[in-house]
Order: sequence, then C-alpha cells, then structure tokens
Amino acid sequence: MALRLTNTDESFGAVSIVLHWGMALMVFGLFALGLYMTGLEYTDPWYTSAPHIHKSFGLLLFAFAVFRLGWRLGNPTPGMVRMPVWESGTALFVHWLLYSLLLCLPISGYLISTADGRGIELFNWFTVPSLLSGIDAQEDIAGAIHLYLAFFIILVSGLHTAAALKHHFINKDSTLLRMIRIRR
Repeated sequence: MALRLTNTDESFGAVSIVLHWGMALMVFGLFALGLYMTGLEYTDPWYTSAPHIHKSFGLLLFAFAVFRLGWRLGNPTPGMVRMPVWESGTALFVHWLLYSLLLCLPISGYLISTADGRGIELFNWFTVPSLLSGIDAQEDIAGAIHLYLAFFIILVSGLHTAAALKHHFINKDSTLLRMIRIRR
C-alpha cells in the first residue's frame, strides 16, 4: 500500500507531517547555530562557515514555509478533537502565529544579509539577489527584529509542544498522534 500524501478530514498526510517535523528541526537547529555564531571569534574557522550555513538553511526554511502555507490552504485540515471553544481558538491562533513567524523570521534574516547590496549564496548553488538594501540602519534594525523573532518562535514552539503533550498525556486524545502517524 502507498502512503497517503494529502490530508483528510481525520488525519494529516505524509507531506504535512514531514514538513511539520522537518521545519521544527530546522527552526531549532537554526536557533542553536545562531546562538553559537554570536560567540565566534574572528579567527575561528567557523566564523565564515557558520553564517553561510545559517543563511542557506534560513532561505530553505522560508521556501518550505511558503510551500507549507500553500499546502495548508490547498488541503483539508483535520478537524480538531473535541475541546472547549477557547482552546480551539487558541490553537488556531497559535498555528497562524507560527506560520507568520516562519515567514517573518527568514525575511528579517534576509534583510540583515543583504543590507550591503550583496545577495546570499544558497549552499554555493546560486545567489539569491538583494532586492532591498541601503535603508538607514537596515542591518541593525533587521538584526534586532531577527533576534527577538528567533526567541519568540522558540517560546511559541515550546507552548505548542506543551499543548500537544497536554492533549496526549492529560486529555488522552489523538491530537499528537495525528501529527506522528502516516496513514495508508
């Protein structure tokens, strides 16, 4: 039997599940690498390599976020398990907040990297051109926004994780399992 790629009204498909977990790994990996980069000395061998990797994966994260948003809009979203209205409303708000952060965080990183008018090398495959540069203090402003958004997405992701674990262990419902199991 083949894996089901698309969502149904009852469960998520393989594409949604792989995007969810893959992007979660990227977000946490990029956050850790970003923190690591802030402490690098000019003489460290990772001084130029780490930012290159961070920027390349940041661009991929943005591409995946755009694809994921399109996938979400083009596929049915499984109905929520029974929960109070405030809880389902909060879950919907947090999901859209995460989508917004997944788009805004890479854009702020792009604005940092292209402030001087140079594009970004994506894994040395090709250059993503600088489309907006030369704004007064662009690198500093975008850098501050990027930093705050990075900490905020980790915080919101932590809340999202706590809610999923609450549903699994306290409510004993299928909320978490629907994002783990790929149905055939």
